[in-house]
Amino acid sequence: MPKATGDAKLLIQSLNKAYAATPTNLKIIDLYVIFAVATALVQVVYMGIVGSFPFNSFLSGVLSCIGTAVLAVCLRIQVNKDNKEFKDLPPERAFADFVLCNLVLHLVVMNFLG
Repeated sequence: MPKATGDAKLLIQSLNKAYAATPTNLKIIDLYVIFAVATALVQVVYMGIVGSFPFNSFLSGVLSCIGTAVLAVCLRIQVNKDNKEFKDLPPERAFADFVLCNLVLHLVVMNFLG
């Protein structure tokens, strides 16, 4: 067992060191993704405690949070300078795609609410 805890500590230290080199704009996107997923989890817990009477509202809220998180992950992939697939894509274009897709997502969510 002591070997496993030592390996876990070494893994956490190496992940912290690698994440320290991550640019600030990617860390901000990471925080946004964590916030969106945490909001979805809060909604699921609330539905479990209180009930899901307006089920369309519950689904709309959760799908909005998860969809926004997925779009933010796509933005993070496109903005990352280490990613060679999107090296010709300017960050402004990636952000414009993110905003447009979020607009479409939330229009669909509002339509689903009824």
